[in-house]
Formats: sequence, structure tokens, C-alpha cells
Amino acid sequence: MALSTVGVIFSHINDANLPELSRHRTTASVPFGGRYRFIDFALSNMVNAGITTVGLVTKNNYQSLIDHLGSGKDWDLARKDGGIILLPPYSDETESLYSTRLEALMGITGFLNHRSEDYVVISDCDGIARFDIADIVRYHEEKQADITMVYHEESKKVNSSYYITLSPDETGRVRELKINPKTKGKFALYVNVMVMSREFLIDTISNAVTRGFSSFGRDILTKNVDTLRIFGYKFDGYYAAVTSLRDYFAHSMELLDKRVRDELFGARDIYTKVRDSAPSKYLEGAKVRDSLISDGCLIEGTVENSILFRGVRIGKGCVVKNSIVMQDSILGEGAKLDYVITDKNVVVRDGRVLSGCAELPYFIPKGRML
Repeated sequence: MALSTVGVIFSHINDANLPELSRHRTTASVPFGGRYRFIDFALSNMVNAGITTVGLVTKNNYQSLIDHLGSGKDWDLARKDGGIILLPPYSDETESLYSTRLEALMGITGFLNHRSEDYVVISDCDGIARFDIADIVRYHEEKQADITMVYHEESKKVNSSYYITLSPDETGRVRELKINPKTKGKFALYVNVMVMSREFLIDTISNAVTRGFSSFGRDILTKNVDTLRIFGYKFDGYYAAVTSLRDYFAHSMELLDKRVRDELFGARDIYTKVRDSAPSKYLEGAKVRDSLISDGCLIEGTVENSILFRGVRIGKGCVVKNSIVMQDSILGEGAKLDYVITDKNVVVRDGRVLSGCAELPYFIPKGRML
């Protein structure tokens, strides 16, 4: 990347949308696609654009995230200068936890002031996509924008409790910006990826503190859409907004489509923590069809239209259909699962029959035995 850019990733800001999966972890460390975590996509997009310093904004339940990231070497971010910098949930000015995105940004002004990069890319972790961050930053500079917001054209109802839609004109400049509107037909959904100059962001935060603002969307974006040069960057590739457990299930199942996998994991790598596991083993009687099977699994039963994470064991005569089974879970002999999501380290005893549906998959919490 010719332009110097620092990354900022919010690891937790959308935890309330996925209470089942974020009970013991942040949104950033929610498992996805057999071997990945949500943060792998945001982090890989930045690394692929040449960004070598990423500030990770945390709040709580982030031990799992720290374990996953380690030193950052799997993303080539184990560096003496830069790399992954954990930004704690307390600012220098207050001992209380922040409750909004703007308050969180106020808390990391020290980090921003100590950086020297020209631009800041801010990203959440609840969107699964392969963005060309370098192209977004170039677009931002060409438009001489104050803020560039990445959007994706959608037609489905948004399940999130907080979302933003844009109305850009033919030049790309945003003329109207709405928070939580009622949508009908196609609309431009902001995908929680934004670019600003570092100095502009620092000045904006300082002004917000002076005025007593608390909401970045309502107090800064919507109130200044006519005065600030806010531009929309249209992203036309595959984008999955994971704003509910139903979304999580639906978008996970989309990975069984080769076209989706090729687009999401094709030209640019999506990096994740490397785990040295043995290849999966298929014993006599094993039947697997239309499924994603990660390494280290042991399969004696039937798996159809499902996703198995690393180290899963499928007992003899067990039948798993339309399900997501996370790491190191054990499904006993003769068990039957249909439209089920198991978190990590779940044990389903012999002969159990568990079933949900596509709209409401049956969820088993981490470490539970049924």
C-alpha cells in the first residue's frame, strides 16, 4: 500500500446480536467456517493491504481472542514496531467502561496520537467478506473525502438492533444517512468499515469530547452529513452480515456452495491460527456428503450438509444433518442431529435425538453434555 494506514478493529461492539455465541467470548472470536474466527476476516483484509499495525479495541470476555491471536505471527504481525496492539477498555481520563463506539474511540486517542500513519481504517467483526482495503483507501484519497463508508446493496431485512443505511449520489457522496430505518426493496447497508485521515479522526474525537457527544452515528455522522465530505464505497462482492444466530447458521451453510467459498477464500488469503492436527480419519461405515470437514476429526457415522470443526468425533451410527459442530465436540453412537449448532467441547450422549429448523436451529452451549 503506497498510503500509510493503521487499522482499528472493534472486537466486541456487536456482542448483543449474538448472545448465544458471545456469552463466553467476544464477537471477534466466534468460530466460523470450520477453522476460522470472525476476526480472521477483518484482520486478513488489513494485512493483505499492507497494514502492519492494528489496534484491537476490547471490552470483556477477550481471553479466547488473545489465545487465538497469540503473538500475531500467523498474520505476519509479530513485530517489534506495530503488530497487534491490544487496546484496553479503560481510557486515561476515566475508570469506567465505555458503552458506545464514540466513547471507545475517545479511550484510544493516546494510541492514535502516538501513530504516524496518514489514514485509519476502522472495522467491526460481524461482517464476513474479503475487502480490498487498499482500494478503499485509494478511493478515499481520490474523492478527498473526510469519511469513506463501505456499503453493500441489500434487499433482506436487517436483524441488527443498530444499523445504518446510506443514500449516495452519482458521485458517491452520501446525501442522506439513516439509523435503523424501515427498509423496503434494495438499500445501501453500511458494513461497518470506515476510512478517515488519522488527524481528522483525532480532531473529530476532540470536538466530540468538548461538545459532550456520546454517539458516533447520531452525533457526528447524521448531524453533519451536509457539511462533511462523506462518501460511500460500494462493495459488490460476497458479504455476510451476522446479526443473529439465524444469520450465523444461514451464512455458515452458504459455505457449502463452492462459488461462495471461491469468492471468500480465493484471490487473497484469509489467515488464521495454525493448529498442527492430524488429518481427519474416516472409519468403516462413515458416510460424508456435501460437508466441510476440518482436520483432526474421527468419523464413524453419517454427515450430510454439515460443517465439522477441528477434532470432532462422530460415533458409530450417528447421523448429523444440516448442522454445525464446533471444535472437540463428541457425538455418541446412534445420536441424531438435524439443524443443530453445538458450541465447543459439547458431548451428545448415545442415542440422543436433537432437532431444530433453519429459522431456529437448536443451540447447545459450550461444554454442555446432553
